[in-house]
Amino acid sequence: MKRSWSDVALGVWGVLVFIFLFAPIIVIIVSSFNTGRLLVAWDGFGFDGFLTLLEKPAIRDAVWVSVQTGAIAAVVATLLGTLAGIAMARHPGKWVFWFIGLLLLVSVTPEIVDAVALLPWLVFLGQDLGLGLFNDGVVRLVVGHSLFAIAVVSYIVRARLVGLDAQLEEASADLYAKPLTTFRRVTLPLAMPAVLAGFLLSFTLSLDNTVIAAFVQVSGTTPWPVYVLSALRSGLRPEIASVSTIMLVLTLLSLGLVALVLRRAGDSATQIARTMTGN
Repeated sequence: MKRSWSDVALGVWGVLVFIFLFAPIIVIIVSSFNTGRLLVAWDGFGFDGFLTLLEKPAIRDAVWVSVQTGAIAAVVATLLGTLAGIAMARHPGKWVFWFIGLLLLVSVTPEIVDAVALLPWLVFLGQDLGLGLFNDGVVRLVVGHSLFAIAVVSYIVRARLVGLDAQLEEASADLYAKPLTTFRRVTLPLAMPAVLAGFLLSFTLSLDNTVIAAFVQVSGTTPWPVYVLSALRSGLRPEIASVSTIMLVLTLLSLGLVALVLRRAGDSATQIARTMTGN
C-alpha cells in the first residue's frame, strides 16, 4: 500500500529523534579509541584508553567500587522489593494505595533532595550514635543506591503477580502446604522472572547513580561516576570515554538479560515493556 505523506513524515521524524538521542553515545564510543591525550583532538585509532584501566589504580578502584556497590545494592533492593511486591499483589487492601503512594514519592523525589537528606542522617548514625558500619563508604553507597531501586523492584514484582492467577497458591494451601512452603515452591517461582529483572535493573541503576554517590561517598571509596566528575577539571581524557563504553556495554547486557529472562518466561514484547516499567 502507498504510504501517506503523514506516515513518511512521522517515520523521518522518528529517525531524527533516534539520531538526536544516540549520537552523543556514538561519539563517546568512537572517542574511546582515541590515542590522544584529550578527546577534543583526534590523534589516531588505538586501545590505549582501555589499557589504562589496567595501568591506573585510581580508575581500576573506581570501577571496582561501582560494580561492588551495584551488586550489593541490587541484592538488598531485590530482597526488600520482592517481599513488598508480593505483599501488594497477594494481600490487596487500602494499605496498598498508601504504600504505592510512598513508593511513588521515593521514585519522583529529586536525587539532590535524597542526597542532602542522606548525608546528615548517615553522619548521625555513624558518628553521633557510634554505629561504625555507617562510616564505611561502601555501606553508605549501598544505602543510597538501594532506596530508589527498592521501589523499582516492588513495581516490577507486583506487576508480574497481579497478572497471574492466584489459584495455584490457593491449591497449595488446600493441599495443606504451609505458608512458607507455598511461598518457596509456588509464589517465588511465579515471580522469579520479575525478581531477576528487578535485580538486573537495580544493578544498572546503581552504576550511573551520581548525585547521591557524590554526597555520601567517603575517601577511598569513590565510584566511577564521581571519579569522572572530578576528572573533568583537568579535561576529558580518552580513558574516561573507554571506561564509559565498558559501563555502557554492561548496562546493555543487563537490559538484554532482563528481556531474555522475561521472554523465556513466556511474556510478549508488550508484557516485557509493562513489567520493566512496573505497569
